[in-house]
Amino acid sequence: MHRRRITDMRALAVLAFVILLNGCMLGPDYVRPDLDVPAAFTYTDGEAQETANIDWWKQFQDPVLDALIAEALANNRDIKIAAANIEQAAGILMQTRSPLFPQAAYSGTAKRERATETGATPIPSIIPNPQSSYQAFAGASWELDLWGRIRRLSESAQAQLLATEEARRGVILSLVSSVAGTYIQLLGLDEQLLIAKETLGTYAESVRIFELRFKYGQVSQMTVEQARSQYETAASAIPQIESQIAQTENALSILMGRNPRQVERGKTIHQLHPLPVPTDLPSDLLVNRPDIRRAEQNLISANARIGAVKALYFPTISLTGAFGFASSELSNLFQGPARIWSFAGLVTGPIFTGGAIRGQVKQAEAIRKAALLNYEQTVQNSFADVENTLVARKKLVEQIQAQERLVKANKEYVRLARLQYDGGYSPYSTVLQAEQQLFPSELNYAQSRAAFFISLVNIYKAMGGGWITDAERLTVQRAKNENALAREP
Repeated sequence: MHRRRITDMRALAVLAFVILLNGCMLGPDYVRPDLDVPAAFTYTDGEAQETANIDWWKQFQDPVLDALIAEALANNRDIKIAAANIEQAAGILMQTRSPLFPQAAYSGTAKRERATETGATPIPSIIPNPQSSYQAFAGASWELDLWGRIRRLSESAQAQLLATEEARRGVILSLVSSVAGTYIQLLGLDEQLLIAKETLGTYAESVRIFELRFKYGQVSQMTVEQARSQYETAASAIPQIESQIAQTENALSILMGRNPRQVERGKTIHQLHPLPVPTDLPSDLLVNRPDIRRAEQNLISANARIGAVKALYFPTISLTGAFGFASSELSNLFQGPARIWSFAGLVTGPIFTGGAIRGQVKQAEAIRKAALLNYEQTVQNSFADVENTLVARKKLVEQIQAQERLVKANKEYVRLARLQYDGGYSPYSTVLQAEQQLFPSELNYAQSRAAFFISLVNIYKAMGGGWITDAERLTVQRAKNENALAREP
């Protein structure tokens, strides 16, 4: 009889496993939506270059920038938070999948108790009082996933894990671009500060000369004050630029995961090597963007949850079993007569829920609809990002060329104005007017050069590209090296 029971149990387990494997999956299977996307981008230069998947920041040829990005990838807090979120999502996936497998547990109790002897029903003398009891159990349970509820939930959790990983890749994309852009902005401010100080020195010399001329009656007090007003204009610009430099250094320090402090410089803004601009870009290049891939994984997750909720309409079938020992004497606990066991099958299902399940289905379908619209909008926004960065770069080139011509014209204007003033053909106000136009035009030219390099950074950020994988590899490798050093005695 014992062998027969074991044979029956094995047959039942095999039957349950076959039923589980052949169970249906409720809900729609995911199919990537068809999107109306352009075949190419509008603002390209017509010369194809394979540059989307390289470590683009290294082409600035500034070792200091390379080191700053490496430090940021290793120490930035947002990346570490994103990595912790991935660990959490992996734990949720593990927990969600666990019901697909039999669940086993054990328990044991040891109890000694005394009952009252003054109750309405006296305790027979043959029953010991107080008395002891000991129990040891091992049990197992298994929910048969006939309708695919657990598998759909696992599919949803898997997609959420992948979405979390894409969120981390998005942090890497944003971090590298922010470090490069902030560093370039810092170099642009350095150039503006240099222009302001050189201009201040020129104006200071003018003030000194006119004060001497005024002393000997060659110019009026008004001319001296005009020269001094120019000097103070340049002087007031310097603290403002220095404040912006300090704030930019602090922002860059935070990106690198360090306390605010001064940041080392490498090349000047004039020495940076321009990045090659990826052109003739195919539209499918944007599938590498983390925000698009994350939006699609969220759509996959929402799609799977529809099947999980629809499975609630159908019965849940569970198999449970327990085997153990129970005895009043600890020495007899594991003897044959103390053995106890039970096996059972449990079927539960809804009859009337007042629309509770239907409400959950409608929620799941609405969430999927919103996820689909978000996916479509994310794709459209990505094309707009790339188009905006391409046109910004193209128009900045034109703007820089015009501002370069403006600076040259203003310098010539100042030279001619001084010649006319020195020759007595025009008042000093003409020189003042020319110099008042030259100083801001030089500052604007420096700002535009920085904006041009930042526009190149934004192009690579908007495209995504395979370089994110390389940057992620740098992050992981740096973290492994630090962990290895931390374990050394």
